[in-house]
Amino acid sequence: MWRAPARHSEGLALRYTTCVIHEIRAKTLLSRVSGIDTWFGLDFGVNLYRGCQHHCIYCDSRSQCYGNDRFDEDVLVKANAIDILRGELRRKRARGIVGTGSMNDPYMPLEEKERLTERALDVIAEHGFGVHVITKSTLVLRDVALLQKIARRSTAAVSLTVTTADDDLARRIEPGAPPPSERFRALRELANAGIEARVALMPVLPFLEDSWDNVRAIVERASECGVMAIVASFGVTLRDRQRDYFYARLDEHFPGLRERYEAQYGDRYVCQAPGGEVLRTRFEALCAERGIRTSARPLLAPSAVEPRLLD
Repeated sequence: MWRAPARHSEGLALRYTTCVIHEIRAKTLLSRVSGIDTWFGLDFGVNLYRGCQHHCIYCDSRSQCYGNDRFDEDVLVKANAIDILRGELRRKRARGIVGTGSMNDPYMPLEEKERLTERALDVIAEHGFGVHVITKSTLVLRDVALLQKIARRSTAAVSLTVTTADDDLARRIEPGAPPPSERFRALRELANAGIEARVALMPVLPFLEDSWDNVRAIVERASECGVMAIVASFGVTLRDRQRDYFYARLDEHFPGLRERYEAQYGDRYVCQAPGGEVLRTRFEALCAERGIRTSARPLLAPSAVEPRLLD
């Protein structure tokens, strides 16, 4: 694992949570997940915002194909999202699992004021759908009562993304998000509240996070917190604008590492961690020992097969 310098700017998180906020009107909100979602067992996806205040250096949502040219400068708030979501759920013949957090963090700092995620959970509960939330924020604890309400009729699961157990390293790769130590505390509170608590161990950045010491620490901490599942991807995806941004951050925080990436991966989209298969084997063995699942099964998607990407 890369050992980051001990010093850091106390204003780093504030720097990356400052964005220009715009309201937009959405035409649709609920998207159908094609086939079986083998990562999280979702039927539908919802994005209440565009852009994100956490500014993780590896975020694929920065890529050109998503059409968000100012991902790191603006956050777009879908002002009519709740009305649209209510209408779309009402028209669904069959209930399913609604996922949020794939394109941005639904609990970024702005959510504390806008409360779109909170109101969306209320609508999801009202219509008897299940939910899966992916976040790096402890703000999810604000909505425990709503998650419990959803769980009484369907399924409620929360995955906290944890890519490193090292708070200091996390400040550099996830500069606007709470440190992993706080995320582990949130996982414990979610589990204690009866919510399905999970870890999304993805991405695992090559040469930074792909040591067994790091992976083992995450699994052990997760086990202590009552986590029931860890879904992992041992590598990272890089393309066009996202690759440029990622390499610029490597130059800033980890001088010399960019050249190592370029030599190892060239312009490949999927950048698998060297030794990823061995790492996955050890990871799965430790999870089995601790009684932790390594896929979405069985609570969200009984027919899903275990994901095998980036290994």
